[in-house]
Amino acid sequence: MNTHRVSGPRFAPVEAGYGVVEFARLPEAVRARLNLAGEGRLFILEMAQASGLGLLAPAERNPWHTSSRGVGELLAIAARSGASAILIGIGGSATNDIGAGALEALGIEFQDTSGESLGRITPAVFAQAARLGGVLSPRMPRLFMACDVRNPLLGPNGATAIFAPQKGLPQGDFARLERSVGVMAKKLCDYFEAPRTLMMEPGSGAAGGLGFGLRVACGAELVPGFELVSDWLGLEEQVRAANAVLTGEGYFDAASLSGKGPGAVAEMAIKHGKKLIVIAGRVDEHAAAAFQSRAPAGKVTFISLSKENEPPEKALPATAARLARAVRDTV
Repeated sequence: MNTHRVSGPRFAPVEAGYGVVEFARLPEAVRARLNLAGEGRLFILEMAQASGLGLLAPAERNPWHTSSRGVGELLAIAARSGASAILIGIGGSATNDIGAGALEALGIEFQDTSGESLGRITPAVFAQAARLGGVLSPRMPRLFMACDVRNPLLGPNGATAIFAPQKGLPQGDFARLERSVGVMAKKLCDYFEAPRTLMMEPGSGAAGGLGFGLRVACGAELVPGFELVSDWLGLEEQVRAANAVLTGEGYFDAASLSGKGPGAVAEMAIKHGKKLIVIAGRVDEHAAAAFQSRAPAGKVTFISLSKENEPPEKALPATAARLARAVRDTV
């Protein structure tokens, strides 16, 4: 792991890094999925290391004031370090800046009416950005974004509507932030001569719209995150050989069954007739019932680690002990 100091989601420095894998050492299925032929080096980054929600205390979380700048700094370091291709996992972000911060770190200027660069771009100053300037530097190699989110950038299923409240968006600010993001997205499309229809492309709303920004400016390619990881690990072969499969996440709900990793593992287990155990911080009863209705009787067990109506601040400190007990008692 190569570690560097970059800007965090509210610009305080954080340590973030990347891994490097020679093309020849990648599993054949991964090389085929990414169409990586010949010699070269794949640099692997994780957005959440630089711009992740977990880097901020709850009181600091507010997507008006967070930036993906550190992601752009890390991308620039990787490009200058000889990456033949870059794979970035986009998820867990604290941002809703449509990648503007990352693009600023890569050389794009967001200028006020007098042509002065605003600097430290966040949605809070989007309205002051009268025009864009600058060029991307360094030149990006092929850029892949691993993601399972299929949300568009805007609308009732868009980045702001679905994810911004989880990132600390003040109640009542949705319409204003949605409008601000939409205006900036159009400016980015026009500046890079990209079709505005990209705003509604599945996955453009991923990671606070970073999926949109990097696609418009750098031609980044979205790849299904779970399928990529499955190829890398030979996951289906491992599930086929297993006696039982255990998976889980913080909250298992309908979204878990819409392409997210834990839901995809669960579907794979049922496909191969394996006993399935799903352990989550909370389990949505309707999602669990809908899934069990499609599975063979007695094959699926759902376990919620939190008690009914238990507040998160009480449940979280008990998670480790409850998880250990659930695994011991069930498996």
